[in-house]
Amino acid sequence: MAYKIAETETFQKKIQNSKYSHLRKKLIDYVYPLLRENPFFGPQIKKLKGTYKEIYRYRIGDFRLFYTVSEELVIVFIIDIELRKDSYR
Repeated sequence: MAYKIAETETFQKKIQNSKYSHLRKKLIDYVYPLLRENPFFGPQIKKLKGTYKEIYRYRIGDFRLFYTVSEELVIVFIIDIELRKDSYR
């Protein structure tokens, strides 16, 4: 069962920024296909803890992609992308 990918408006606006432009192709060609197959497990995937326990993060070099998964709807909701140094503050 393949999951669908849904991007929030916040994420779509942010990814248009030149700071993230080089990541767009990597997301579409590599990251999204992996998330469609299994958004819960992988070498770059971790589930966050504490108040953010429903959110997963995918490591892309110095960047972190944050998403949630709806098993009922079979959708991965892409929430945000941020530089590692700024993402956990």
